[in-house]
Amino acid sequence: MSQRTLWEEGHESGRQVVVLGVALALTVTALDLVAFGRLTVLFDICFVLSCVALALLVRPSDFFTVGVLPPLLMVGVFVLIGLTRPDVIADPGDGVVQAVVSGLASHAGALTTGYLLSLAVLALRHRVLRHRVLSRQAASNRLGSPAPTRTTSG
Repeated sequence: MSQRTLWEEGHESGRQVVVLGVALALTVTALDLVAFGRLTVLFDICFVLSCVALALLVRPSDFFTVGVLPPLLMVGVFVLIGLTRPDVIADPGDGVVQAVVSGLASHAGALTTGYLLSLAVLALRHRVLRHRVLSRQAASNRLGSPAPTRTTSG
């Protein structure tokens, strides 16, 4: 029996991974706001790490869900902040839309990095899983084929 690699281990459903992602993002946001009163590089680092972790946790049939999650997750967090405390990510007088746009602009590096790393992990996992399936098919074809027979001339 062959050993599974890190790239093959993901087994959580897309729904569970989305809920975990929302919980992680909101927790980091709350901790950053309590500790510093605004979103700092701590949020950015945790966002990127969360994107990679979620891409590793999801089962292969739900890759699409996690593939579109990072931008939706960040926009969702910024909409909530824009509705409750827009001064955290924008000027105090800004409305919700302007706060969200300002927040996205301020944290675009984290969003881009998290999104690209998430997609890279998903692509690598897809490639490894596809290679594993093709290897199994080739092995089963070799086992099922008859051995060549030797003919002797006499």
